[in-house]
Amino acid sequence: MLLSILIVLNLIAISLESVESIGLRYSSFFFVFEMVSVSIFGTEYVLRIWASAASSSTKWEKPFSKRLAYMFSFTGLVDLLAILPSLLSIFVGSVDLRWLRVLRMVRLLKISHYSSALEDLVSAIKHERASFTAAIYLLVLALFFSSSALYIVESDVQPNEFGSIPETMWWSIITLTTVGYGDASPVTAIGKVIAAITALMGVMTVALLTGIVANAFANQVQRRNSIFEAEIVHALADGEISEDEAKKIEALRKRYDLSDEHAEAIIEIMTDRMRK
Repeated sequence: MLLSILIVLNLIAISLESVESIGLRYSSFFFVFEMVSVSIFGTEYVLRIWASAASSSTKWEKPFSKRLAYMFSFTGLVDLLAILPSLLSIFVGSVDLRWLRVLRMVRLLKISHYSSALEDLVSAIKHERASFTAAIYLLVLALFFSSSALYIVESDVQPNEFGSIPETMWWSIITLTTVGYGDASPVTAIGKVIAAITALMGVMTVALLTGIVANAFANQVQRRNSIFEAEIVHALADGEISEDEAKKIEALRKRYDLSDEHAEAIIEIMTDRMRK
């Protein structure tokens, strides 16, 4: 929890530091805050590397191999990138500060260590990949058809805005995603009809994608609850939950990011069912 707060504070500091007047006035504060943050993140990184030797979730047996596997894993690389920009600015010195600020934003991904939300979303999309792929296919199809059709109709009238299909794709993307910047728009009657159809297709495909992701996320939460319930049923098979089983249930609760109240409610419900 404290590290999550520190990450959020880092993102705020990075954003404020990019404002020239604030960055110059409070440069000393930002520098000290950055050094403290890097020290904490660096210590966490070293401890995670060391503790990964005790992990049983990898196929490697030797401690060195487990530590190396963690260092090259997604979470390990995120932890490294969280401290690398500041180390580069200290030891190299001539690095573009704008790039360093952008790289430091990678720290936002560290929150995935303390919350399963990102993992849930990725897993949900993976389970619904067929539906998700079909929706993306429809979106790409709409993109190419609308940009090609508008290019044919508008290229002679507005060569600067619709001079090629790739240039017209910018308009199609903005229209399909219902953003509508208004920097380019068709002027011919047929072009306006194509624009209207494109806008409708955008609303439908974006709504379809949103529905698929929302449904997949809800199913993922239900799957986790089912796994948690199955673990409780297994633990209650002999009529009571042993100390080891309680530890396993607690570890599963933390892994699935379930609240104490939610977990206790599930345990009570499953206990009543087992007694009946």
